[in-house]
Amino acid sequence: MYAIRKTNTTLSGEITLAGSKSISNRSLIIRALCGEDFPIVLLANAKDTDLLQSLLASTDPVRDAGAAGTTFRFMTAYLATQPGTQTLTGTERMKQRPIGVLVNALRSLGAHIEYLENEGYPPLLIGPPDNFGVNNKVQISAGTSSQYISALLMIAPTLPNGLELELVGKIVSRPYIEMTLAQMAYFGVEHEWDGQYIWVAPQQYQARPFVVEADWSAASYYYIMAAFAKEVDLQLNGLFAESLQGDAVLTEIMAHLGVKTTFNDKGVHLSKSGLPLPSVFEYDFLLCPDLAQSIAVVCAGLGVTGRFTGLETLRIKETDRIAALNQELAKVGVKVVEEGVASDGKEYFRIEGQAQIPGPAPEFATYEDHRMAMAFAPLAYLGEIKIHEPEVVVKSYPDFWRDLQEVGFEIVG
Repeated sequence: MYAIRKTNTTLSGEITLAGSKSISNRSLIIRALCGEDFPIVLLANAKDTDLLQSLLASTDPVRDAGAAGTTFRFMTAYLATQPGTQTLTGTERMKQRPIGVLVNALRSLGAHIEYLENEGYPPLLIGPPDNFGVNNKVQISAGTSSQYISALLMIAPTLPNGLELELVGKIVSRPYIEMTLAQMAYFGVEHEWDGQYIWVAPQQYQARPFVVEADWSAASYYYIMAAFAKEVDLQLNGLFAESLQGDAVLTEIMAHLGVKTTFNDKGVHLSKSGLPLPSVFEYDFLLCPDLAQSIAVVCAGLGVTGRFTGLETLRIKETDRIAALNQELAKVGVKVVEEGVASDGKEYFRIEGQAQIPGPAPEFATYEDHRMAMAFAPLAYLGEIKIHEPEVVVKSYPDFWRDLQEVGFEIVG
């Protein structure tokens, strides 16, 4: 457990953020499918990315994806294209995370995949690709995790007849699908997307050097600090104005919550906007669900009522993030209220109250979820706090605690 304090109300310095885990993991899968090596510059140093790299290089018949959801999903589709028979497994929590939607889609294309324990859940036994992809038409729920869709799209050009993918229903996390297709296009793979259909013809990935952009999700934790600080002069390096990441919408969100973003040659500079805060901040996180925890903590710390929709996928992340937010924000006097489904068909959640740390340092649980640890750490601006299992940040941002000390946080543990 770490005890964390911030003894002044300023935020200044310069941080070079690690590469985006989402972009890095896609580039690794594409390189593996390319059949020709190419350099990937500024690859994420996240545990999940290291793990994916080692699994792709492994010849072991049993491959363990640990707690890495993206890695498990991408490897499921990748291994379905590979010769031989492999077992893909993970942690006990991973065995509770559904994989049936992706497995059903792969099976409909001819993949040989069996469940080794519970139907619809890891671990999986993945057989050789006999006749895999002869049928090239598949339907998948558009309301499911975009990682399932991305996993299918990345293998699509390697299939004998390509892929005709029909997205059924409302499309969730569209920017992540667009990120995947943009990276595929960089490596020479063309597609068509019309309405609910995406077509990828059989074609060859072209090896090219690739530079990974810094992670906007990681940047969000500094935006929380900037929202809480009285004075801000912070440079975040590695972020692009023209970004593949849906989470780049963070700049627009935080403009409403007191933080000004200025792009420069190295990345972005953060400062206070000086604009008045809204009494209520409404936002639909359907396209950027990984920002929801960060913005919930911003609203809690500022005393701005948050009214959020688009949180459908948060219940099947590393933990049930809605329940976790409710449990932990309650420790500082803030409620997460489920308003239910409104007349517009959306499910609304309300962040209500202003965080207070009047007495003993509250102890925040992290639920094996890296984003819980990093989103709650900036509450140290309000008083001393404690974070359980702080090492969970290695999943996406191993240098987080070191970088926090660089910008003036005191960490004891």
